[in-house]
Amino acid sequence: MELFGLESNPVPEGATAGTVVASDGVALRYARFPASGRRMLGTVCLFQGRTECIEKYFEVIGDLRRRGFAVATLDWRGQGGSERRLRNRRKGHVDSFEEYDRDLDAFMEQVALPDCPPPHYALAHSTGGLILLRAARDGRARFTRMVLNAPLLGLARTRPSPEFGFRLAAALTAVGLGELDISSRITKNIDKMRFEDNPLTSDPVRFARNRDIFLKLPQLALGAPTFAWLYAAALAMRETMEPDFGPSIRVPVLIIAAGNDRIVSMPAIEAVAAELRVGGQVAIAGARHEVLMERDAIREQFWAAFDAFIPGTRANSE
Repeated sequence: MELFGLESNPVPEGATAGTVVASDGVALRYARFPASGRRMLGTVCLFQGRTECIEKYFEVIGDLRRRGFAVATLDWRGQGGSERRLRNRRKGHVDSFEEYDRDLDAFMEQVALPDCPPPHYALAHSTGGLILLRAARDGRARFTRMVLNAPLLGLARTRPSPEFGFRLAAALTAVGLGELDISSRITKNIDKMRFEDNPLTSDPVRFARNRDIFLKLPQLALGAPTFAWLYAAALAMRETMEPDFGPSIRVPVLIIAAGNDRIVSMPAIEAVAAELRVGGQVAIAGARHEVLMERDAIREQFWAAFDAFIPGTRANSE
């Protein structure tokens, strides 16, 4: 496995990339990066959202390394440089979020715990946040603290409604049509978007950089999810609404929400955050879904919250 750089997005120095194999035999691409700050503060394990890849986070990896963290990250199954199950590589597909549980366990056991300096922290975006919260509920999240950016705990209100989409996904999956993908008219990925009125970021430079990654490195790109993926996500999100979900999480969690998020549900985030034993929520006004890909003024608010929550980083950041 290798990492791919562009002139606008070079591979960070000192990178180590490789493959781990999940318990069901799926090959996953991972990467590790040493810290470059004045002090070593441990390791941040970085977890993506749906459709993303390691390359998209090179800037974020640099931000973390300058703070004194080593960084370890992976591509979830079915996206980036990891193994894809369907013949059509553009379809985003899993039958159950338990498949992502296997990815997380393999990554932690084969990369993060044996090869990366403790303590271990987690930083996750969107779908990655949902995967980590479920792991924390189950006692499988081996992190000192977790920071979740715009976690996928519910979908924002759309037409057709999320409830209609979930019912349709359940019906199609039940009759064996779960591998059909959702219309691109409903779900657009960044390589098919224009900057104007996009739901991801208000920063034109970072939008163009991320779009270039998927246009110039099409092997990393992913299209619309299948109905089976949507049904699996609906079941996983439904778990977070159970009364004992939030109180069962023992890991301190900071949830950072985007004030102008049109992809995930702010009320769902607020409901889960209110039930957490340790941690809380910060909402950043004006931010779209991808807070870490936003304008500098918005990213600075994210990093201020991160530095205040993760021990030692405020004095160490540059």
